[in-house]
Amino acid sequence: MALSDDQKQAVQETWAQVVPIADTAAELFYGRLFELDPSLQRLFQTTDMQEQRKKLMQTLGVAVSGLNRPDQLTPVLEDLGRRHFQYGVKEQDYNTVGAALLWTLERGLGAAFTPFVRDAWAETYGLVAGIMRHAAYDGRSTQAPA
Repeated sequence: MALSDDQKQAVQETWAQVVPIADTAAELFYGRLFELDPSLQRLFQTTDMQEQRKKLMQTLGVAVSGLNRPDQLTPVLEDLGRRHFQYGVKEQDYNTVGAALLWTLERGLGAAFTPFVRDAWAETYGLVAGIMRHAAYDGRSTQAPA
């Protein structure tokens, strides 16, 4: 992963500020996600959203804590990408998720969401999403999920 140590530190420090408001942040995230693309609600028709919010925050926590151990994080993200492909997530949905995540962080962090922090999170999300996309769509971009 090509994040600088300062970027990793910024993401990890600001994530620590999100953890106490995790459920609120997750509610904001999904609200924004469905506002940006209402069609994504189809992926969650039978989902317990309270449990889904917990899973989102746990997954983000794993990704943030794994920034210092990319050799351990990469296989986890690859598996996650393949599962999301099976759930019906489309490649372009990653862009919407990234926009919703940055919007949520801006709301949750307030003044702590400086331009540097925003860029660090954007870079982090880009790396995470890139690994997931590669695992899910490399050579399969025209195949439908099973």
